[in-house]
Amino acid sequence: MPRQTTMLKKTDVKPRWHHVDAEGRVLGRIATEIATILMGKHRPQYTPHVDTGDYVIVTNAAKVKLTGKKMQQKELANFVYYPGGRKVESYETVMKKHPTRLVEHAVTRMLPKNRLGKAMARKLRVYAGAEHPHIPQNAEKLEI
Repeated sequence: MPRQTTMLKKTDVKPRWHHVDAEGRVLGRIATEIATILMGKHRPQYTPHVDTGDYVIVTNAAKVKLTGKKMQQKELANFVYYPGGRKVESYETVMKKHPTRLVEHAVTRMLPKNRLGKAMARKLRVYAGAEHPHIPQNAEKLEI
């Protein structure tokens, strides 16, 4: 008799909490690992149509590294549907104004572009400093 693939239901998933310290880490390397955990691909019971991912807390997002000259040359574009509504900022200015936005942006672009991806993105918590309010969740320290 052939083995059957197990497909999880939403009620079968028990999400855990993970903590990532981004200080001195490369942005893209961290973002891929975080996206994998948010999607639930690190679990053997991964089911594509169910949100099997875990919660992720990222601290020290202001101290994340970018290789080469990306901090000065790479740009983050925002578009509003008005004439002249395209606003472009370098990563350097974005990091000064909103230090958490680069990590959020890198991770959410690696998630699926649908309702399920938005639900996964809501499980991401990013903080610029070392302090976070999620201490009661007993997050596991994640070494990347």
